[in-house]
Amino acid sequence: MILKNILIAMIKFYRKYLSPLKSTKCPYCPTCSEYGLEAVEKYGALKGGTLAVWRILRCNPFSKGGYDPVP
Repeated sequence: MILKNILIAMIKFYRKYLSPLKSTKCPYCPTCSEYGLEAVEKYGALKGGTLAVWRILRCNPFSKGGYDPVP
């Protein structure tokens, strides 16, 4: 529970303070931070965090992007 809250706080911090500084946009819908937040809230810190990390690793300039919801 504590780890889940820490991950959620980190994602919210990123979305509020760091994401606006980026010049590029996420090619996925929902964005990687929205995906991570939803995954951690739905599945908890371990599985949700793993899903979020996998999504971030797939998010790169060579990615096709598109609609990719949390399973």
